[in-house]
Amino acid sequence: MPFKLLETRGLAAFYGDFQALFGVDFQIEPGETIAVIGSNGAGKSTFLKSLVGLVRTKAETVSFDGQAIWGKPAYRIIAQGISLVPEGRRLFPSLTVEENLSIGAYSRRKGPWNLDALYTVFPVLKEKRKLPGTALSGGQQQMAALGRALMANPKLLLCDEISLGLAPIVIREIYEQLEKITSNETTVILVEQDVKQAMAVADRVYCFREGRVVLEGRPSDLGREQITKAYFGV
Repeated sequence: MPFKLLETRGLAAFYGDFQALFGVDFQIEPGETIAVIGSNGAGKSTFLKSLVGLVRTKAETVSFDGQAIWGKPAYRIIAQGISLVPEGRRLFPSLTVEENLSIGAYSRRKGPWNLDALYTVFPVLKEKRKLPGTALSGGQQQMAALGRALMANPKLLLCDEISLGLAPIVIREIYEQLEKITSNETTVILVEQDVKQAMAVADRVYCFREGRVVLEGRPSDLGREQITKAYFGV
């Protein structure tokens, strides 16, 4: 039976009294890239936040790398090997690019990613390493946010809307770099509204609607009509 790097069973998530996720069953194997698609408000970002302990949850099971992580604080989950690239990049405006990147390494996990490795993948960040993070273009800020997450040397990388608000040429560049990252045996969960882009890079796809998983499968097995119905509920 294939080893599941991450598995959730019956996952529910809450913002105060509001329930945002309902009974989510999900699994990912080492080396997979899984895309989570769905419209605004479907629960995609909440799902990622629930995996790293940023929202209140209930579940039958949330396990990572063979260990239960449900209920643990975010810093412990990150130390175990999950790293999040948040929607909106969330760089620290008072810090330089290099300082923003270095913060990602605070857990001191061993692995292939350090400043030199990042600068090889994203040479523009080396050129601008002494500038404030806010001095970068939108695409460069996204590269910095991705680089900061990689500095934690995660086994599982969570990417929340990394193409949001970027020009098509910049999106292509970032996804080209993502291919290099996944070739380094990093497992990825990718939240993406661009269905075409998601299907192009994913081994499997989960579609969320109104906080529930309504479709799951390999891109080659899912037809356009099937995806449209799951995405919009029509």
